[in-house]
Amino acid sequence: MADISGLPGFYRIAQADPDRRAVIDTDGTVTTYGELLARVNRVSHGLRARGLKRGDAVAGVLPNGIDAVTMLMATGQIGLYYVPINWHLTEREIDYIVGDSGARLTVTPESGGAAALAEGQPETEPGDRTSGAVMWYTSGTTGFPKGVRRPLSDTEPEATIPLYTWFLGEVCDLKPGDEIHLITSPMYHSSPCAHTIFALHLGHTLVIAPKFEPETVLELIARHRVTNAMMVPTMFHRMLRLPPEVRERHDVSSLRQVIHTAAACPVAVKQGIMDWWGPVLYEYYGSTESAIAFAVKPREWLERPGTVGRPAPTFEVRILDESGMELPPGEPGMIFVKSGIGGFEYHKDPAKTAASMRGEWYTPGDIGYLDKDGYLFLCDRRTDLIISGGVNIYPAEIEAALLEHPAVADVAVIGVPDPEWGHTVVALIQAAPGPRPSAGELLEHLQPRIAHFKHPRVIEFRDELPRTPTGKLSRSKVRETYLSEKSEKSEKESLTTD
Repeated sequence: MADISGLPGFYRIAQADPDRRAVIDTDGTVTTYGELLARVNRVSHGLRARGLKRGDAVAGVLPNGIDAVTMLMATGQIGLYYVPINWHLTEREIDYIVGDSGARLTVTPESGGAAALAEGQPETEPGDRTSGAVMWYTSGTTGFPKGVRRPLSDTEPEATIPLYTWFLGEVCDLKPGDEIHLITSPMYHSSPCAHTIFALHLGHTLVIAPKFEPETVLELIARHRVTNAMMVPTMFHRMLRLPPEVRERHDVSSLRQVIHTAAACPVAVKQGIMDWWGPVLYEYYGSTESAIAFAVKPREWLERPGTVGRPAPTFEVRILDESGMELPPGEPGMIFVKSGIGGFEYHKDPAKTAASMRGEWYTPGDIGYLDKDGYLFLCDRRTDLIISGGVNIYPAEIEAALLEHPAVADVAVIGVPDPEWGHTVVALIQAAPGPRPSAGELLEHLQPRIAHFKHPRVIEFRDELPRTPTGKLSRSKVRETYLSEKSEKSEKESLTTD
């Protein structure tokens, strides 16, 4: 294959090395860079033929595959906002995002996908190329989702791509070359989507997993000699649950960078994966709004287990108390970050944008503290903080300790109203296959791990706990369901008594 190390991104790489493999789809179909560029150019012309102009939005309700990849790269060279939408949403939810984003066109498999746009269009590069952007919709904890919108550049993609590939290289040690990137999560989420784009701009080959299944992913890694991937902690947890003989069947020695984000990773889980795969786990912390704000490489993390890293290049950090005063190292407070790369706005919601900012500083809504060397340690979401007897309790810490028990497959810790203490700590457990542990056994397990005042006062079991495909647990939804169940039970008991 040609040396593409000096070429600024996908479009120029595809021209210089058209036979390079670009995508290995869920069914095993291989698309080369040259073939993908031809599709991308045709779709770019097709979008313009439908009247879309720079700054317009186009939505895609597309499963992971060649069409989703094509839409990302086509909108990325003609100055459009691309809005990827979760195909699991209801029609009403999809209609809301389409309407709120102002999308002038929605691409779905039923509408013919990207192929319908490409039909009859030339494969030549479109004129007047300018960089587009992805406008992701964040689910949030309450209310309707909001689009995170960044200003568009007036320059062609080749002028902006080098900055982002440099940034990713600094954070994750990813470089241009003959690498293989595995997609394990739905591309309507920001991190999997962004890593898809980055991988192509680096000349890597995309391998798209049909969906996340632990052994399927291990088999794909071994078969394609995958070198890098983006995963989330729940995936690690599920893979560690595989029997030793299953793990040993699959060669994972090709892995060099496995990036994880989206949710807190318990120390024991991350250590377990690195004991198995070697020091290949790169972590970053941020949000759809802030992008990658903190990052930590494997060796750094092994020296400081539990950290999510130091500020990424161009980022600054402050930890503030409720009055806005900066806190010293070791003191938990609200995390605020500022980037030199550029800001964002919530689409059509200046009030929400302003509420998340303190001047130029943005808060993701998380509580954390810096150590003396400037490494960030997360405590929890502000909205998930439990205050019991006037003491702050962080659910993530309790969940991490419970997950170290071999009979716990998943756990959600919530605070429920208590007239005396303010909140009572409740742990909802999804048990692993096999004998179910007793509440007493789990409390005994917690004894040497966390202080007694953090122990759950209530432990209940659930068949399953709701998580998004990227592994995020909405404790607010879990709490609402739990309180609703308790209310219904109380009403039934009251009627029975009457």
